[in-house]
Amino acid sequence: MMNPLAVLGDVKAEPFRPFRIHMASGKTYDVRHPEMVRVGKTNLLVFSFVGEQPEVFDEWQSVSLMHMESVSHLESSVTS
Repeated sequence: MMNPLAVLGDVKAEPFRPFRIHMASGKTYDVRHPEMVRVGKTNLLVFSFVGEQPEVFDEWQSVSLMHMESVSHLESSVTS
């Protein structure tokens, strides 16, 4: 289980570093922009976006913090 504050630390990092969420089921979610995820007390909302506009999302997944195993950083960095 992941702590919401630990995930929030990755979301609010300056500069932001893209990261991958690893679930106990083996599923992964890539977060390439800080606006792709919202952190709650017990879950995350992970958004996937249409094109290059982070204001318009295509779909979202609710991800349980209880079933998260880890977060790892991806290779490329993103500048705001």
